[in-house]
Parts: sequence; C-alpha cells; structure tokens
Amino acid sequence: MPRNIRLISTDFDGTLVDHDNDPVLDPACIDLIGELQRDGALWTINTGRSVELLESGLLDFDFPIRPDFILTSERDVFRPSRNGGKWEPYGDWNDRCAQAHAELFSSAGSVLSEIVDFVKQKTKARVIYLGTAAEGLIATSEEEMDRITEFIECVRARQPEFNYQRNTIYLRFCHADYHKGAALAELSRLIDVPREEIFAAGDHHNDVSMLDGRFAAMPACPGNAIDAVKKAVRSAAGYVAGREYGAGVHEALLHFAKS
Repeated sequence: MPRNIRLISTDFDGTLVDHDNDPVLDPACIDLIGELQRDGALWTINTGRSVELLESGLLDFDFPIRPDFILTSERDVFRPSRNGGKWEPYGDWNDRCAQAHAELFSSAGSVLSEIVDFVKQKTKARVIYLGTAAEGLIATSEEEMDRITEFIECVRARQPEFNYQRNTIYLRFCHADYHKGAALAELSRLIDVPREEIFAAGDHHNDVSMLDGRFAAMPACPGNAIDAVKKAVRSAAGYVAGREYGAGVHEALLHFAKS
C-alpha cells in the first residue's frame, strides 16, 4: 500500500538546490512536490537560512511553487502571514527558542570564550559576531572544521545544552534542544500531522536531527549527502537515493509514495 505523505520537509541548499548546475532545480522534483501539494500534502523548507535569505533564494532560483511553511535558522517556525506580510511566527515556539538561547549564552560564557580562544590561536577560521556576541564560525576547510568540532565536543561536555549546527565550513552556536528536527516536531504538532506521515530530506550535518527517525518516519537523502547523513538515514530505515540533489529527492519521494 502506498505511504500517505502529508508533510514534506526539505533542506534547501545542497538538497533541492544544486548551485553548480544549470538549472539549479530538478524540474521533476519541483513538479512532484507541487502535485503532492495539490493532492493535500503540505511542504515546508527546513533550512539554516534566515527568512530573508530564504526569500531571496526562492526568488533568485525562480521557484515555481511556494512552501506552505518555513523552518529557518535551523530552529524557527513560520506560517504565511495573515496580516499581508509574507511570514509570521507560528505559535510561541520562536519566542521560547529565543529565550532559551538568551539564557544559554548568558550562562555559557566560559565555554564560548574557550572555543573562541582555540579558534583564534590554533586555526585560520573566522569567528562571526552578532554585535559583541560570538554567533558562529567560518572555517577554511572541512578538515579544519572537523578539528574545531572535535574541540567543541570536549568543551561542551561540562555544559551539554551548549551545542552547534554545522553545514560544510559554516557553524552556528545553539541550544541543544533547538534544531531542524525539533522545529519539524513543533510544526507537526501544530498542524496535527503524525511522524508516520512525514517525509524529510537533507544532505549535511545540520539535517541529521530531522533524518534520524525521531520526527519523520520517511527520512531520505540525495546521493550527494555526506556519509554521516547516509548512515543516519539507513539506520532509520530511510531511503538513500542514487541520484543527486533534487533528482535524488524526487527519487526518494517516488519510493515512499509507491512503497
């Protein structure tokens, strides 16, 4: 019997969007998502981009369809605005998320300082600041980021709620309870769609939380996904596509729709 896909959660860059290809979108994938939307499924983009950067991406890459919801900055939940704007916070999740992060960074000063010192003294990576607060890092290579995350894992052992989200050479500090998987779980609660009817697809470290089987019973990744993502998807009885980027998402959607 075909699986009932009621909620589709897709990463953006590296999953739907192939920046090195022309066109960057796989037409069959976008057509299928649009078809599923018309049949009643809901689609959310689950991304590390901010709302503004996601909107610019949808415009720049000429997306012919619109997501029903967006989950941004690997934590926030938005629905279409009812007041004439494009997006508005859905429920109180974003406020609770912001409060948890404010409390975390207020208490994690020593952990953060130790990480910043290591980065400045032992690597060529660059610390990104929001005002005077360290928000994240940009490494010079994936290998350098591997060294940095190994150090962070050691330091955060004394304050486990301090965590990070990583995508290629980019890293954002965050609260351990807020990630793509948690945002997806909150959206599914708000719209009353159970885990068993959720499809999720991503390609990199920051996608693992929505692909490990806890929040989506149909996890998938395109063939270009990193090994850690493929391992998580396989462990959750998901689908690792042979094709890459959007073509791989299309392949995975067809697999679950027919299985």
